[in-house]
Order: sequence, then structure tokens, then C-alpha cells
Amino acid sequence: MLNTPLEKSDQSAQEYVEALARKSGSSFLAGMRVLSAERRQAMFAVYAFCREVDDIADEEGEPAQKRRQLGQWRGELDLLFDGSPQSSIGEALKPPVERYGLRKSDFLAVIDGMEVDAQPSVRLADEGALTGYCDRVACAVGRLSCAVFGVPPELGDPLSNVLGQALQLTNILRDFHEDGLRDRLYVPASLLREHGIPDDAEVADILGHQAFPTVCGVLAARTQEFYDAAEVALAACDRRSVRPPHIMMEVYRRIFIALKDRGWDGPALKTAVRVSSARKLWIVVRHGVF
Repeated sequence: MLNTPLEKSDQSAQEYVEALARKSGSSFLAGMRVLSAERRQAMFAVYAFCREVDDIADEEGEPAQKRRQLGQWRGELDLLFDGSPQSSIGEALKPPVERYGLRKSDFLAVIDGMEVDAQPSVRLADEGALTGYCDRVACAVGRLSCAVFGVPPELGDPLSNVLGQALQLTNILRDFHEDGLRDRLYVPASLLREHGIPDDAEVADILGHQAFPTVCGVLAARTQEFYDAAEVALAACDRRSVRPPHIMMEVYRRIFIALKDRGWDGPALKTAVRVSSARKLWIVVRHGVF
């Protein structure tokens, strides 16, 4: 799991991070096809960092152990920004940090988000907590990515802040069943109470409550607003530099539309919603070439 500062892969740093990215089979790879080799290599390094800290949060283990491992990555970031990383991922990140001005605060924000997920149970008190969580686990990654794509921060940060919210809310609306099995619920307790759902109930009981689809409708409406805002933010940027986030948005927006068509009543939550490989390829061609 964790490639600690005390050990390195036998592969070169770049080979290591690229292998991690390709192994994931993530929608992330679709957007990377349109980048130059140099920027693509930088994104593999960013993705590998995010993948590693996410795995710490998601895999089995005691919360104290996960906090220690995430703390190791905080230490590795200190070394990275001092110019002497010790891990393979840190070595792969060093050139893009220097070349594209990637901010330490955004890497740290990702770790902050993973510390939420590393807890044995996840509950969010209110809408501010949800917005903050999405900022850490998604918008911060967007800010790092936009820097690699060459989008200046005065345009890249606003784009990342709305698109990241849209993408993460889509994840939340898609993954209720899977997250519930891990005792995670990202719907704000305040929103549940507004619709008569006890926020201290078991996750399964909350997901099965008759008012839960209505709550999901509220979150879906908010998600749509973020997609609309992302369209405006994308239009303000150089078209070629934002091809990858545009591709990511189109993939996730199709998932979001399919989720709305499926609905969020009890049995539907177990029905997986995905975008086919053929559809992803069409999106890459449509938004990456033309």
C-alpha cells in the first residue's frame, strides 16, 4: 500500500506512478490521453499520490495506524517541497512541482480529506462540512491538475472549485450502497433532519427511509448547479488547456444523468451506474480532438 520514505520501488519513479495509474482502470485515464507526454507524466504522479493516500483510508486497518501512514505522507511532502523526497512517488512529483508550481496546500488538503475517510464511521454535520469535504478530496485535486494543464490559478481555481464539487457529489450520489457498507454517509445530518430522517439511525435505515429519495433530489439539484457553473468556468479558459477536465465532466455528467433516471429508492441504490468504454472513447474524440 504505502510506499514509505524508507522504501522505493525497483522501477524508476516515473514507471512506478504510471503503472499505478494504468492499473486503476479509472475514468481519469480517458482525460489524460489528450495531454502532451510531459504533462501526462506529471498527472500520473499526481494521481499516484492521490491513489496511495486514498488506499490508506479505504483499506482495512486501525484508525491510529491509518493516521500514522497519512502522517508519513505529510512528512514526505515536507521533504518534497524541500527538494529531497524519499519515496518513488515523491521523486516523480518533484519535476512537476518545480515546473508547474504545484502547491503544497493542495496536497495537504487531499490528506485532510483522507483523514475523514480513515475514521471507522463517517458522518457530516451540515452542508458546510459537505462542501469542505468535497473541496479536500476533489477540488484540491482539480487545482493541482489545472496547474499541470497550464490553466492560470485565477481561472483554474474557480473551475476546480465548482467542477470538483460536481464530480464528488456525483460520486456520493452513485455510491450510497458501497459507502454504507463501510458505515460512511456523506449526506449532511442537517439535511436528513429537515426531511424527517433521524440522523443518528443506522445507514441502512437512512437509505431505506421513504424520504431519502427526496433528500437525494435536493443533492442532485445542487450537483446540477455545480455542473452549470463548471460550464461557465470552462468557457472562460483556453479551450485546449481544459480538454482533460472537459472530458472528465462529460463522463461524470453522463453518470449523473443515468443516476437521476434510475432514482434513489431503496432497491435502486444497489444498481450500478457506469459509462461504457465505447462512450468514454467517443467523449475523448469529441472533446479531445474537435
